[in-house]
Formats: sequence, structure tokens, C-alpha cells
Amino acid sequence: MGNPAGVRRDLAGLEARRMAAARLLRQGVSQSRVARAVDVHRQSVSRWARELEQSGVRGLRQAKRSGRPPKLSPAQLRDLECALKRGPEAFGFASGLWTASRVRDLIEYRTGVR
Repeated sequence: MGNPAGVRRDLAGLEARRMAAARLLRQGVSQSRVARAVDVHRQSVSRWARELEQSGVRGLRQAKRSGRPPKLSPAQLRDLECALKRGPEAFGFASGLWTASRVRDLIEYRTGVR
């Protein structure tokens, strides 16, 4: 279940599907037929219909970002990427192998984020 690692969701496409479903629902098409027409589970259409009734089309607009908000800014991530490319020896580690604990220490050292 969920989204495979590294696979980005097509948020615009998902929103377009919800908007198509909203148009059909407003035309009086049954939830089951809407589900078949936009190729989703009927439970999703039921949830969208409830949201449409409560908040209108605005409630079906693009989903908010899912998951925990990032602790690092894009600039910090770019800095870390450059640091990782330099290798562990550049930061005083004995071998050229990045381990999870070394990366954790580097993140904390460079950004102050633990």
C-alpha cells in the first residue's frame, strides 16, 4: 500500500481526476458510475462527494503535501549533497565509507538539525 519509494505522484493528474468526478457528481451521476468513469474506488468518490458538499470544489483542489514537513531547507540539502560528494575522509573519518551514523553526524554538524 502507499507510494513506492522514489515514485512521485502526479498531483496535477490526481486533481484533474477529482475535478472530473466533481463534475459528474454535480450532474447527478451515481457514485458507483463516477468511480468507474474516473477509475478509482467508490470509497474515494464517497469521500470526494462529502468534501464537495461541505467545501465545494475548493475542497477538492490539489492535496496538501503529505508526510512530515522537511526539517532541512533546499539550500541545506544542496550543501549536504556537496559535502557527501567530498567523502568521509574530508570530515575526519578514517575510511571512505559513508554509514548512517556518519551521515547523521554530518547533518547535525553542518545544519544543527538532529
